[in-house]
Amino acid sequence: MLSRASKYAILSTLFLAQHSSEERKISVKEIAESIDVPSPFLAKLFQQLVRGKIISSTKGPHGGFYLSEKNKMKNVLDIIENIDGLNKINSCFMGLNECDSTNPCPVHFIVEPFKNNILGKFRDKTIMEFAKEISDKGRLLTLKDISPSFEEPHE
Repeated sequence: MLSRASKYAILSTLFLAQHSSEERKISVKEIAESIDVPSPFLAKLFQQLVRGKIISSTKGPHGGFYLSEKNKMKNVLDIIENIDGLNKINSCFMGLNECDSTNPCPVHFIVEPFKNNILGKFRDKTIMEFAKEISDKGRLLTLKDISPSFEEPHE
């Protein structure tokens, strides 16, 4: 349903929401290392997110990326629309070219309520509301494998 680019863009924007400010800007490298996303790919996504006014940036020795007050009021659907457009998320679950309520695929009426629910949640919560929920519930923002390794004790 979401491209890898959209997933990375959402993850990194939420990371910015939690860790950056207009006084504390973050480099692509720091974000990429923190959430385990390829830095060159993230840099290209950030260019697109800045052009779409989803995130902000400044250049220079104290430059980097951050969320302005206006950016914080954007929602996750804005991120998805900026990266993938809405055609991908609105496309048929079965991959058919022609699928809607008047010409449904075999699973259209099963999938449609779930898709609408997800889209509604992505539209109705701001980036900062998502970031606060992540902090409040202790959720992680990383793709790193953080599962504990179970090694046999050495004798």
